[in-house]
Amino acid sequence: MPSTMRAAVLTAPGIENLHVTDLPVPEPAAGQVRIKVMSFGLNRSEHHSVTGQAEGMSYPRVLGIEASGVVDLDPAGVLAPGTQAATMMGGMGRSFDGGYAQYVVVPREQVITFSSPLEWDVIGSVPETLQTAYGALTTALDLRSGQSLLVRGGTSALGLAAAALAVDRGCRVLATSRRRAGLELLAARGVEAVLDDGAVAGRVRKRLPGGVDAVLELVGAPTLRDCLAATAVHGTVCFAGMLSDSWTIPDFYPMDWIPTGVRLTTYAGEAHNLPATELQRVLDRIAAGALDLVPVHAYPLEDIVRAQQDMAAGTHVGKLVGLPWS
Repeated sequence: MPSTMRAAVLTAPGIENLHVTDLPVPEPAAGQVRIKVMSFGLNRSEHHSVTGQAEGMSYPRVLGIEASGVVDLDPAGVLAPGTQAATMMGGMGRSFDGGYAQYVVVPREQVITFSSPLEWDVIGSVPETLQTAYGALTTALDLRSGQSLLVRGGTSALGLAAAALAVDRGCRVLATSRRRAGLELLAARGVEAVLDDGAVAGRVRKRLPGGVDAVLELVGAPTLRDCLAATAVHGTVCFAGMLSDSWTIPDFYPMDWIPTGVRLTTYAGEAHNLPATELQRVLDRIAAGALDLVPVHAYPLEDIVRAQQDMAAGTHVGKLVGLPWS
């Protein structure tokens, strides 16, 4: 067992303060598990940490709100060494060190086990994206087969994953993109692509005059009102993302913004909100070629600054994944 590991540490807000360095391999305390990290997904949450927008941060901090790998040590012997496992949220990368490292220590209750032959870059793209997409579609939107869904921010990793899951459920899915290449990607994935110029409600209602049954709002505050206008009576809008980095609405007037009979909710989940059976089901369907959740772009841990810059610039469509052992 090595005594040190490579990890990406943020010492203060600002991309210039993110460095890959050597740290001691962490020791798990009672109730904790050490995971050897084989891959980790990059998330908008970490961009907010780098830019100083995240709450609950302390420094220096190893970033990363999720990680996938194998159990390295469970002092209580509950989880056997070598067991494939994913972990996420619960303060990872903010109040305690996260997944941008070769090893991470987390509470046992936020570990989800699975078994999959997929490559680690693919596995690393799934857990947190799936947790949010699955929770938003089920808990928040109660989406059912045969219903219609609009995904606002459709070419984000979360948008692509949610659309894929909804199509897999037998739903009619519309999704937005601001770019022609994005529209083509959505269409190739069995989704009705809608050009987003800031106002899509009219375009949606040309296809569905009564409005959509559900909307997954991932852009944020600037497009929320337009999403509400695209929604059918008894339909629901779920605010679950902030790609615009705009979180609040000045002078929000609910009686004017929210159409009669339209519901507005939010979703933000934790590890326990993703059933192990659902993670296993999705990994199995990806391995069988029956589900294409999201395109994957992998980076060695040593290139984490470039990966962060690419995420901020939107250089790639899909999920960015880090590989600590490359």
